[in-house]
Amino acid sequence: MSSHSSSSGLRYTTTAMALHWVLALGLVGTFALGVYMHELPFSPWRLKLYNWHKWAGVTILALSLVRLVWRITHRPPALPAAMEAAMPAWQRKAHHATHHALYALFFVVPLVGWAYSSAAGFPVVVFGVLPLPDFVPVDKALAELIKPWHEITALSLAGLVVLHVAAALKHQLIDRDGLLTRMWPGR
Repeated sequence: MSSHSSSSGLRYTTTAMALHWVLALGLVGTFALGVYMHELPFSPWRLKLYNWHKWAGVTILALSLVRLVWRITHRPPALPAAMEAAMPAWQRKAHHATHHALYALFFVVPLVGWAYSSAAGFPVVVFGVLPLPDFVPVDKALAELIKPWHEITALSLAGLVVLHVAAALKHQLIDRDGLLTRMWPGR
């Protein structure tokens, strides 16, 4: 059986869909956890949440690498010709720019978080058993420089995710062009 969910080739592969939705859930959950834990007072619970947040970040980084390799080795389906023709040029450019920025931030956000954690002297130990090497040397001044960039890049990623969802909903509910079904599991 083909790896495409549809013989028409207009849909993403099952693997691409699975990676998309697993990463989507992971990103939303990790962002929500980051916002929640950031405001907590120092406590064992907060430290546990920070570890979970780091584990999620490393997992997102690994899945993003798998997704990027999949995307490079499995060409995504082209937009249907009629849809492509109906889209204004600015919308096609925004579509491509948003996807490129999303992919970049899938890597930048966790790498900046890892750099901050390393510089602050808090090693990343995945699932409490796999210590990762420090991404940068321990340096409190460097940590203070890096810290806001994790938040800035995470907020940028969240904004692009909201924009991506809004565009998908616009295509589904206003344009009614079926674009969302290309990435939606099932038939």
